[in-house]
Amino acid sequence: MTHRLGPIVDGILASYQEIGGINHIEGARLPSRTQMLRVIEDLEAIIFPGYHEEETGRTENLKYSVAERVSRVGRNLTEEVQKCLCFQRGLDTDDLCSRRKHDQEIEGCHERAETITSTLLEMIPELRRRIRMDVEAAFDGDPAASSKEEVILAYPGIEAVLIHRVAHELFQMEVPLLPRMMSEYVHGKTGIDIHPGATIGDYFFIDHATGVVIGETTVIGNHVKIYQGVTIGALSVKKDEANRKRHPTIEDHVTIYAGATILGGNTVIGQCSVIGGNVWITDSVPPNSQVFYRGDEFSVTRSRVRRAG
Repeated sequence: MTHRLGPIVDGILASYQEIGGINHIEGARLPSRTQMLRVIEDLEAIIFPGYHEEETGRTENLKYSVAERVSRVGRNLTEEVQKCLCFQRGLDTDDLCSRRKHDQEIEGCHERAETITSTLLEMIPELRRRIRMDVEAAFDGDPAASSKEEVILAYPGIEAVLIHRVAHELFQMEVPLLPRMMSEYVHGKTGIDIHPGATIGDYFFIDHATGVVIGETTVIGNHVKIYQGVTIGALSVKKDEANRKRHPTIEDHVTIYAGATILGGNTVIGQCSVIGGNVWITDSVPPNSQVFYRGDEFSVTRSRVRRAG
């Protein structure tokens, strides 16, 4: 094998010259998946104190342990956000391979990265408030849940929504790459695919979780519950239509059962509606509706019962 190593390496290097589009040599540094995972682990430990430690944290030591994690997130996240910003700046100026350009602009990227990181860290109390409501939604919505501790430790939907809420804030602050890396990490781990651009209200629960897809321009209201295999997606559109609303709006107090597919940017599922399993919807549904298949027939009925809240 040793005598063949030289020609193999030469062939690979030649392919770098001949095959473009998947090389990133001499370009701005890209964000690190390893560092991203460290940031996620620290944020989860800050949001759920005592759940990700070998021993339950003591109250008297809490300030120091939180300060240590916040400091580490601040350092690591700033570095990763800076890489993303510098990469995007090079992309926007069509100068990805210029080290000189990258070095000249890195100071400005660092300052903005620090601001973004500080803003996210300041939002943690509000994120915790919203995530607590998601935990309550899972506990209240699943008769099999024996405790909120079980929900936090064992339910993949909770971790997916937690990471989505963090990634969404970074997405809103126009951080490239990293929010999508976060969402795809949890997608691979749980089978839940939520684009960081999706807007999701309070008290949100994904039951059984696996196979759920929620697209970039989706808007989901409060007190929404969806089951496994649900797709909230787009009708087929061209690439140049990417900046328009392509995904549905789900209003408050809607339940969507397993396998349902809801498509299109103009599609609105009205509040207090129930969408049955395996239905295919590309048109809006009025509030207080029940949509389901009965035999081979598709049925939409209206209910007079209106849910308070």
